[in-house]
Amino acid sequence: MSLAPFQHFATDAIHAGQPPDPRTGAVVVPISLATTFYQESPGKMQTGYEYGRTNNPTRQAYEECIAKLENGKHGLAFSSGMAATTTLVHLLRPGDEIIGVDDIYGGTNRYFNRVAAPFSNLIITLSPLNDIDAFKNQISEKTKMIWLETPTNPTLKVIDIQSIATAAHEVNPNIIVVVDNTFLSPYFQRPLDLGADVVLHSVSKYINGHSDVIGGIVIVKSDELNTRLRFLQNGIGAVQSPFDSFLAMRGVKTLAVRMKQHAEMH
Repeated sequence: MSLAPFQHFATDAIHAGQPPDPRTGAVVVPISLATTFYQESPGKMQTGYEYGRTNNPTRQAYEECIAKLENGKHGLAFSSGMAATTTLVHLLRPGDEIIGVDDIYGGTNRYFNRVAAPFSNLIITLSPLNDIDAFKNQISEKTKMIWLETPTNPTLKVIDIQSIATAAHEVNPNIIVVVDNTFLSPYFQRPLDLGADVVLHSVSKYINGHSDVIGGIVIVKSDELNTRLRFLQNGIGAVQSPFDSFLAMRGVKTLAVRMKQHAEMH
């Protein structure tokens, strides 16, 4: 396995989304705890910030950093991986189907089958996803989202992202392919480059890396998907706090070193 698969990764982890503070020159993004930001008049904001749930400069820096590492365009940070999952599922309507890998993370499985299915009337189909033809035959007009996790938590089952994404989009270009990239991190795998529409992380694992932050983050390339998800992020409100955004952004600075060490054979 290559130990430096993406050029300038370690540099981007330190600097992306984190220019020096224009007022003080600080090279570490300040923690902004403000809930409300000054407006010259109603709806006329000086800096683009309005309310802490809608946007926050510390969270924004963190979102931009992870988006860069995943070779995406937009990042959206949430208070947990499950909050991120819940927000993504709100892209769907009652009667829509999610096809997911059968070895999906237990928390995701619980949410899909015991919350989303009964309360939102979604169809949940979990399959091995190791046979592309069988997978394509499963897709129906109700299928609106594919949910991959590779390697899976905790059994490390591997799914061919590119083949699944290509097959799904051949059947319906509007199907949203989501990949939970928690276990490999963007250091070893960039699902957006393999045809996925959305990347998801439980930040509590490798992104933060220090067992002191619960969080989730979503990365997309599409402006249209970003607009829809920004509306949901603000409307549902399960956003990452400024302090946790700061901690996760600090943690990710060592992601390259940590992932390299994790991959070493001992």
